Amino acid sequence: MTNALITAAEHLPAHLVAEMRSNHAGETGAVWIYKGILAVSQDEEVRSFAEHHLATEQQHLIFFDQWLSGRQKSLFIPLWRLAGFFLGVIAALGGRSWVYASIEAVETFVVSHYESQYAAVERFGDTELLATIQRFCNDEADHRDEAAGDVILPSRWLKAWCRLVSFGSEQAVGVARKL
Repeated sequence: MTNALITAAEHLPAHLVAEMRSNHAGETGAVWIYKGILAVSQDEEVRSFAEHHLATEQQHLIFFDQWLSGRQKSLFIPLWRLAGFFLGVIAALGGRSWVYASIEAVETFVVSHYESQYAAVERFGDTELLATIQRFCNDEADHRDEAAGDVILPSRWLKAWCRLVSFGSEQAVGVARKL
């Protein structure tokens, strides 16, 4: 990370600080989703999937954690950890198809969320931040696509769960943008 990128967070307009705060909150939740999966699942395929994705999400979180100042981060970090952990636990309790469907639902939302930031970051003129957000978005799209390839025809309960996951992700972003 260059010095310019490290200090850029201090100079962002308020609307972009809100977006980056929501990104930090989301990456926090993502790390804890995989920790929840790993806490419960005994399925080696699921565990390998979760360990691989956890490593990527931890890299994203480290970036935002170091890049944003303490006052720029969400006040609800403990809530995002807890919510992520329980999402992962519930998915893992449902088995392989629930894990993959849950990750697909989360990452579908995250890809859209990151893509919605491109124009504003580009207008701000921070090409390094834009490249970072795009790289993270591509990582999330890879996670979504990997999970989608393993989703089996979902039951009515799993479809409802995925709608709840998507709705919860959207609501969490709204809160994290503000607090």
